[in-house]
Amino acid sequence: MSIVTSLAKRMFGPRMTTTLRCLVRGYPLPRWGNFRRTTPFSSVYGFERGTPIDRHYLHAFLHAHRDLITGAVLEVQNASHARRFGHDLARTDTFDIVPQFSPTYLCDLAHSEGVLPGDAYDCLLLPNTLQHLRELDLCLRQAFRVVRPGGVILASAAGLLPLPGDAPDYWRLTPAGWREKLPALWPGSDIVVTGHGNCLAATAAQMGLATEELTTAELDADDPRYPVLTTILCRKHR
Repeated sequence: MSIVTSLAKRMFGPRMTTTLRCLVRGYPLPRWGNFRRTTPFSSVYGFERGTPIDRHYLHAFLHAHRDLITGAVLEVQNASHARRFGHDLARTDTFDIVPQFSPTYLCDLAHSEGVLPGDAYDCLLLPNTLQHLRELDLCLRQAFRVVRPGGVILASAAGLLPLPGDAPDYWRLTPAGWREKLPALWPGSDIVVTGHGNCLAATAAQMGLATEELTTAELDADDPRYPVLTTILCRKHR
């Protein structure tokens, strides 16, 4: 710390010193407005305001790969994404560990042998799921087992999003973390892992703002240091 900085902090205090430093060096100053708060605008990801920020990236990902959501499709919890983004669906099955949404298969994915058939599905959808799987490695192996050769897994995992509070949330890997983990659990496959977001989108997501409160250009600006959502495409070799 320079003598000048030390003197300035004693004279003006740390906050004013930082403000003066930014002014002298031409750095922009924040205009906090109602962002200077310790509670978010929404505690439920902005659902009551509009579409949660992470859904912008999830829906774009599924739309971009809609050609793969076809044939026999298995989805966690309910088949809403399969029906919205899929085409030429031979059947849409579902699985969940709880009976609330009347899944086709009621099971714990980690221990689903004898319940979920192997090599049975052209596409497995795991949207916003991976962070909630306590026995993650076992779940990932089972997910790979149910997809037939040539089939795909389309998944997403939370990044810079608030913890849910009302449900377990175990894993917040970076895109690099997922790239490190998945090949050993999904051998014989092509895997593409992509992070989506930027500092504005991450801030909006943390504060509970909705997609509709940002522009498409603001949402789509890419900065790999701020992954709001990580998307994963796995194609199982024939």
